[in-house]
Amino acid sequence: MTEENLGPTGAICRDLPSPYIPHPPTGLLHLPRFIAKIRKHLKGELPASYQRNFCRGFDRFLCLHLGIDPETVIRIVDECGEDDAAIDACLAETLPEDLRVHKWNRELVQKGMSEMGRETLQQAKDRMGAGDRTDLLSFADMIDFDEGRIP
Repeated sequence: MTEENLGPTGAICRDLPSPYIPHPPTGLLHLPRFIAKIRKHLKGELPASYQRNFCRGFDRFLCLHLGIDPETVIRIVDECGEDDAAIDACLAETLPEDLRVHKWNRELVQKGMSEMGRETLQQAKDRMGAGDRTDLLSFADMIDFDEGRIP
């Protein structure tokens, strides 16, 4: 791993989508990122720095919101491979009819904005050498900062 691919949290996957990117068929934020992480995991390419939160954090929160187990999404991606249309079709059959997209998307972009969340976010910013940054307002911002989308 080259030095440019290492960051304060370990190896960095700069090719993963931002958590702010919506899944085209559903509009759900973070879902394209979770699918991309699953693909890396299945190929044995997901670094240890990402393994610790794989199926936890936003991955788990999204699945809890949808009322499904993360393993279900892993199975779908495993069975469909790189075929995005097949993944989308399987997800459409598996996910609930009412995705409550607006509720999930709002929740995701506000993770870290509660009083307790701000304290935890500040600790994360301090660990990443960005403790003085006032533009990093959420955990999704921290992901984008860590992966170089926010300079």
